[in-house]
Amino acid sequence: MTSTLIFRSIRWSAWEGCEAGMEQADVSPAEGGLDVAGVVIGTEDGTRFGLSYRLRLDALWHVREATLWTTSGKALRLLSNGRGSWQVDGREEPGLQGCIDIDIQATPLTNTLPIRRLDMKPGDAVEVRLCYVGVPNLTVSPRSQRYTALESGLDYRFESLDSGFTADLPVDRDGFVLDYPGLFRRLD
Repeated sequence: MTSTLIFRSIRWSAWEGCEAGMEQADVSPAEGGLDVAGVVIGTEDGTRFGLSYRLRLDALWHVREATLWTTSGKALRLLSNGRGSWQVDGREEPGLQGCIDIDIQATPLTNTLPIRRLDMKPGDAVEVRLCYVGVPNLTVSPRSQRYTALESGLDYRFESLDSGFTADLPVDRDGFVLDYPGLFRRLD
């Protein structure tokens, strides 16, 4: 994706029939990359939660820093060198070695990171290893996913190689998810 990103304010709601939820995310250019700030309210397995997150990305859409905190008092800080080494709350985390992207369970925003970073052509499929953050407990684990460009810049297939979950994700001109069938729907 080659479009120049300017400030974006994006909202998603839970897909009709899913447990209640809503997200507001702001994406803005920053020196050397992007700053992303978001707030999510939702329910996971019957547990209501509030989540705030802030991501600092470099110019190539690599996560350099992720800070998450919940309204119940849990907090998490992740640092990455952008090449697959991570620190979790100040400690090196060898189990995350080789993870490039991050997937925060409660938001479709993090699907944009590999879509933008990989800049795939139609038919291209790429496996990514990433740092998965479970919500609301803020658990961290490595995961494997595959992204396939169905229509470059417009539609991608997401596959969780760990669970077998698959979804086709239409995106806007900047690579942000429009609809995540069964989970999230864009409001703008």
